[in-house]
Amino acid sequence: MSNLTAATVKTAGPGKYHDGQGLHLRVTDSGSKSWVLRITVDGRRRDIGLGGWPDVSLADARRKALEHRSVAADGRDPLADKRRTVTPAFRDAAEAVYDANRPRWRSDRHAANWWGSLEKHVFPVIGDTKVDRITQSDVLRVLTPIWTTRPEVARKTRQRIRTIMRWAMAHSYIQFNVAGEAIDGALPPMPRVQSHFRSLPYTEVADALAVVDESGASPSAKLCLRFVVLTAARSGEARNATWDEIDFETCE
Repeated sequence: MSNLTAATVKTAGPGKYHDGQGLHLRVTDSGSKSWVLRITVDGRRRDIGLGGWPDVSLADARRKALEHRSVAADGRDPLADKRRTVTPAFRDAAEAVYDANRPRWRSDRHAANWWGSLEKHVFPVIGDTKVDRITQSDVLRVLTPIWTTRPEVARKTRQRIRTIMRWAMAHSYIQFNVAGEAIDGALPPMPRVQSHFRSLPYTEVADALAVVDESGASPSAKLCLRFVVLTAARSGEARNATWDEIDFETCE
């Protein structure tokens, strides 16, 4: 008898939830959810990953579970059959994810950065490796060299690897995400990075204001910037200033 509903799956907290006939939903402390089917083949127990929710819905998980049980009923090993399927290399999986998401990305620059970071940091290490052969150590080999030296790049790179591996989970190529929370303990805390705009030489101020005046910024934004330049006030003070704070009598 099935125990889960689409609503209970959506709201399920950390834990393990049984749906019947060996199918269950695993929810981690971080909230990620994955489907696992437990069956017995030739007297040996098999745990088969069916993908992660919401990419794999409850109905999809039940359909996959039924297919695997049917294979087992014929005396075959569903895991062995699954391994015989064509498993993509990481680069091929990345292309599939890129092609699926590219239409919704409004910025060409974001698309270029997304793919560019993989070409520079990831493909040289695991690009030709089948997704089911990639380990946590492989992911760490990608991230460790840039984790503390280029933290923002490293964070985005990990996020993209995780997204690609989630796609692989949804298509039943892997059982868990090797770029997920399991590697957190091997990565040191990221340093706090504070970036500053370069100072502008006073000889370039007039030209800079001219550029701003020709821009598409609102008149209030242009005047506020000019006020900051002329008074050396902080930007927050200028933006939040009220008329009673301006001494017009002493202004020239």
